Amino acid sequence: MEAVIKIHAEASKWEIRQKVWDYIEAKNLANFPRPVHNRIPNFKGAERACAHVSNLEIFHRTSEIKVDPDKPLEGARLAVLQAGKTLLVPTPRLRTGLLNKIVPPEGASRADLRVCSTSQGVKEYSVPIGLDAKITVDLVVVGSVAVSEKGYRIGKGEGYSDMEYAMMVSVGAVKNPLVVSVVHDCQVMDIPEDLIESHDLTVDYILTPTRVIRTECKQPKPQGIIWAKLNADMLEKIPILKKLRTLERQAGKDVTLGRAELKCALRERGAAPLRLNWQGALHRAFLDYSDGPAAEAALLALGGLSLNGKSVQVELAKSRRGGRKKAGQARGRAGATASPNWDRDRDSHGYINTLFYCPSGADASVMKHRKGEGWF
Repeated sequence: MEAVIKIHAEASKWEIRQKVWDYIEAKNLANFPRPVHNRIPNFKGAERACAHVSNLEIFHRTSEIKVDPDKPLEGARLAVLQAGKTLLVPTPRLRTGLLNKIVPPEGASRADLRVCSTSQGVKEYSVPIGLDAKITVDLVVVGSVAVSEKGYRIGKGEGYSDMEYAMMVSVGAVKNPLVVSVVHDCQVMDIPEDLIESHDLTVDYILTPTRVIRTECKQPKPQGIIWAKLNADMLEKIPILKKLRTLERQAGKDVTLGRAELKCALRERGAAPLRLNWQGALHRAFLDYSDGPAAEAALLALGGLSLNGKSVQVELAKSRRGGRKKAGQARGRAGATASPNWDRDRDSHGYINTLFYCPSGADASVMKHRKGEGWF
């Protein structure tokens, strides 16, 4: 089926979100709450789409299923409860923990279960699950703003589904689960592959009111928490991350946080960029400046820089998306949302020069620019 929302190759995640939200509003395709902007849309036909969940083979082979608390997923939560399976939901904004279990009242009727599947029921019948609980989740159901038939997913921009999955990997709650997203048909579109990063959750099935799409996604799912993409502020907002970081440090894993030390160094040296695209997993970042002279000045200011006790190589980047261009000849634009996540976008237009940094010894030949991610 041809996508009804057309996405250009240079689109950022934020531009895609805006297109989807605008289209759903313009075509009156959503139920309450409205408007759908900055939400996972509660699209008309969501209950029909959710009905496909119980037809998946994995649904009958697993006993513990995690379903996000978004309004359009009520039907999926109800299906889990009606089948007598354990319904797991994330704690609100991960403030007090990772997962809660929904425990319906004893002898619950169908009407009671429907109440338990609502946002209010999720609040009233939730029981926290400790990090040491022995659970195995083989099916994860998430909401989305946009998905592609290749399995790429874009959420509303806060990053919680990605974070929750990474945390579940960290505590051993998931091994190789199927991830399913429930969306309106119009939310299925072509998403540029280079928008998808290592922390982004991909999907195996897409359920719409009219279709069940198996994506055969080749992009690996997050293999755990990517600490280099987090900073101290996020640990304050999501306290459970502190406990997980301690556990992973004790297990001998690298839990070095990213971005904060680089930001401080940039400010101290008077080299703060218009935009910073942090690629922590690759130990590198792109710094965008207004013009050539500004980039050259920053290049001088950052000479001899070291971070975390390691020398930093800083030079003008030449490899840009869409082909090799000289510094100062690439145009950058992105979209905007403020959120405690791995995916921040902000409107920006202008000709830019770019610096990148990477620790000594890293491969500096594969630098490339990605729009709309990791703003300074």
